Amino acid sequence: MMTDIDLLKKIKSGEKDAFNELMDLYAHKVINTCYRFLLNREDAEDISQEVFIEVFQSINSFRGDSKLSTWIYRIAVTKCLDEIKKRNRKKRIASLKQILHIEEVANWLTGGTMPDKSIQEKEKLKELMQALNILPDNQRIAFTLSKMEGYNNSEIAAIMNTTTIAVESLVSRAGKKVKGELESILKNNS
Repeated sequence: MMTDIDLLKKIKSGEKDAFNELMDLYAHKVINTCYRFLLNREDAEDISQEVFIEVFQSINSFRGDSKLSTWIYRIAVTKCLDEIKKRNRKKRIASLKQILHIEEVANWLTGGTMPDKSIQEKEKLKELMQALNILPDNQRIAFTLSKMEGYNNSEIAAIMNTTTIAVESLVSRAGKKVKGELESILKNNS
């Protein structure tokens, strides 16, 4: 298997297939990372394309201070945050309605048929996202990368360009806030 260093050398030397190899290696994970932030598959795919355009345009300036994957995910997180800032609240709510099939859940609540398991799972995701939306950006990023993406604290620190201790604190504070918010949501729904 080719190392990141070998792949970088091939890309920088202009080998045509090398960048495609890089995309094959990281595209799926970048799309999933974007999806966790944007909650919309199409938006995640669009932003991931922007991520790889930026990677392609700036690959020659990559110094290797961090792992290639860390650099790529840092670009992805930054692009996602930029996209979130661009959205207004109304657009976000409309997008969530579409993704979470709220109409089907509303139909069930007013006497229609029971939603299938995927809709129930989407409702749980909706509640989690509602809890995550109360977090400040840095806590939401750290918590999402840790608990939903499975990165360890040192990897998150590299992606967020901060210290491991800061990441531990962010994840801990976010966890407490999310737990409190979920308890509040559950209490209001019962």
